Amino acid sequence: MPCKECDNGKYRFGDGDCKYDTLQECESAHETYDIVELIVDENNEELAIDAISLVTSPAIETDFVYFNDVESNLTLAKVNEEERLLVSPALIPYKQIYRYDANKDKNYYVYFTADTVRKAAEAYMKHQNTNNATLQHEEKVTGVHTVESWIVEDSKNDKSNLYGYELPKGTWFVSMRVNNDEVWERIKSGELKGLSIEGYFVDKMETLAKTDKKKKKKKKYAQVGEIDGFPVFDNIEDAVEVAKELGCEGYHEHELEGNTVYMPCSDHEILDTLATILDEDCNCLDTDLITPNPCTEGYEPIGHKIKDGRKVPNCVPIDAKKKSKLESYTDYPKGATSNAKRAIEYKEENGSDCGTQVGWTRARQLADRKPISRDTIARMASFKRHQQHKDVPYSEGCGGLMWDAWGGTSGVEWAIRKLEQIDTK
Repeated sequence: MPCKECDNGKYRFGDGDCKYDTLQECESAHETYDIVELIVDENNEELAIDAISLVTSPAIETDFVYFNDVESNLTLAKVNEEERLLVSPALIPYKQIYRYDANKDKNYYVYFTADTVRKAAEAYMKHQNTNNATLQHEEKVTGVHTVESWIVEDSKNDKSNLYGYELPKGTWFVSMRVNNDEVWERIKSGELKGLSIEGYFVDKMETLAKTDKKKKKKKKYAQVGEIDGFPVFDNIEDAVEVAKELGCEGYHEHELEGNTVYMPCSDHEILDTLATILDEDCNCLDTDLITPNPCTEGYEPIGHKIKDGRKVPNCVPIDAKKKSKLESYTDYPKGATSNAKRAIEYKEENGSDCGTQVGWTRARQLADRKPISRDTIARMASFKRHQQHKDVPYSEGCGGLMWDAWGGTSGVEWAIRKLEQIDTK
């Protein structure tokens, strides 16, 4: 149960404050929960389990056992401390695991069926993620490797029984070797007690699945350059297809280096004002990119509508309470500008499929030190959740590149402080 006793004798719900005097009081305050079954996305199975994390409080509430030269009661060959092995269940089928959604302020449970547990275990091995390990789901760590993986077929006659476990059929066990001295000492001291899977079942899978499918289906267009920051193509067909993706129709012509090129949308002004760019987080329209405001004074663009057969910004009256949000700011640190410029330069020199047009538009705003809105600052602040990927080299993945595109550490930390300052005026 998520209600746990605190050191002072009170009880807390999950990781919340120790504010309940009795267990019954805690449980009665949180008596209804959603129970969600999690599954492996068949089209993105490589994302199911991409790492295993050593943690102080495992989500499945079962600690691992580690072996030293004193433990000789196993029927297997004696294992001494130099082997540095630990054995732990990674997933237990049908066990309800408490979760908390901070965005919705909602408590719920998730669980995996035995079939899903098996698929996740097989995907973990199939995609060679056995060397991926972290500490507390935050810090990547080296020298920790999965050396064995198995599924319990008989709870009373399984190798895990030798280690003192008796868990249900379908439980996924792993054996890990720890060659990292610091990590091993934290295990021996009792600080690190168990394992927790790190994947994309709950918070990320749906978004990543949709994004990944879109990337797989995305056609490679014959872009030959840019004019005013917008792509141009050497053929009409590609320009028309990209126009559909942007939410407009047709194409218009430009001259580039003496050649006729084609730009999406029938009119340059429409393209300049459209903001039908899917935000990578909420799948909503990033309306703050409609610059300048295409609406008359006293109105603002919220989404789009169809007018005369074309999709155009939907202009609605500005609520007086929202006017403060329309203010723009340029006091972000120079470090954010430098980080964005570095990311843009890398993309221009080496090419990259990382990120969305939203992210790169944001990078260009920061690089050019253009004013940014309160909503833009909020998006920068929310990018904090990607901090664990910030040290990924540009040439090895998207983590570090997109972290810098959104202003890097200096930009994100400034955004968090600035957002609080704006909202407490």
